[in-house]
Amino acid sequence: MKELVLSLGTGMAVGVLFAAMRLPVPAPSTLAGLAGIVGLFLGYAAAVKLGLGGK
Repeated sequence: MKELVLSLGTGMAVGVLFAAMRLPVPAPSTLAGLAGIVGLFLGYAAAVKLGLGGK
């Protein structure tokens, strides 16, 4: 849970920094883009569990 809170806080701080510097946010701006990132993570985790690579 601690990692989740720290990650969320860091992400929000970086988001504020990008907005203050008037830079585009380096994250998907649509739900489909976010789903792609989640899918990539889940696919990697499944491959590692199946012994197909990774750590």
